[in-house]
Amino acid sequence: MRRTNKVKILGTGSCAPKGVLRNKDFSYIIDTSDEWITERTGIKERRVSCDSETTSDLATEAARHALEMAQLSAEKLDAIIVATITPDTIFPATACYLQQRLGCRKIPSFDILAACSGFIYGLANGIGLIESRQMKYVLVVGAETLTKITDYQDRNTCILFGDGAGAVILAPSNDDSEFLSCNLYAEFDSTGMMVLPAGGSRIPATHETVNKRLHYMQLKGNEIFRFAVVEMCNMLDNELSSNGITMNDIKYIIPHQVNLRILKAAADRFNIPMEKIYVNLDRYGNTSAASVPLALDEAVRSGKVKRGDLLLLVAFGGGKTWASSLLRY
Repeated sequence: MRRTNKVKILGTGSCAPKGVLRNKDFSYIIDTSDEWITERTGIKERRVSCDSETTSDLATEAARHALEMAQLSAEKLDAIIVATITPDTIFPATACYLQQRLGCRKIPSFDILAACSGFIYGLANGIGLIESRQMKYVLVVGAETLTKITDYQDRNTCILFGDGAGAVILAPSNDDSEFLSCNLYAEFDSTGMMVLPAGGSRIPATHETVNKRLHYMQLKGNEIFRFAVVEMCNMLDNELSSNGITMNDIKYIIPHQVNLRILKAAADRFNIPMEKIYVNLDRYGNTSAASVPLALDEAVRSGKVKRGDLLLLVAFGGGKTWASSLLRY
């Protein structure tokens, strides 16, 4: 959908746990190697939270960095949106924990569950709240502690995931910075391509579900590969054509950091030089809803992204969900 009133990113922030799990470390627990993992994923290491570290801990740190960049106090926030599939608790929402930790007023605070697309889903909601003139400053966070729901007996999936958080402050724009479009999609995943089977009302937690390891993520890699490549290309085509621009106008595509082979396949199909795709997957792994904002903050703070640059955010995840957003930073 085309934006009306202008909304921009006022500040960005991120947080990664101190713990590092390198490819070579996996050779002590499963039959694998650094070479095998690197070749198939592009990942070299990922960050891992400690047992006492929660999703809201990472979200709080990322949010504080974003507030600092925006030169805004937490008391001025009008809403908090947290995208996560690893909440502190099923309820209260992780956003409510974050509200308390930041010392905010009694503002709306809620979670979004759209897996790896969650941050862009959160952006769309935050943009809408500001465009409607109901609110002025909205904090949107993508935060995950995926290693807590990763099955380290599953050789094909445990190598993929890391923990982290990224955040942005959204505000009305009175300059050239603005979101030009934001598009969200979903289709029921009847194949179980990406799922955490137990723990909800469909399969409540029992001793049997724990013994069967149904409280860990389950993935079908080949199906994910096909889905991600096709939909990433579809989103790129739609964003360019609907906004009347070409790939030459884009400074960076900042994608969900899922797998380097997927990103390269989409780049090849769309004839995009890899230099235009911002990648930090090698250092963080797949952090689901945190991956896009974490990469965005890194690109901004490193000076690779400057005010006025056109950025294209794309993500795809469980549900199935996928989403894109074009913005002038």
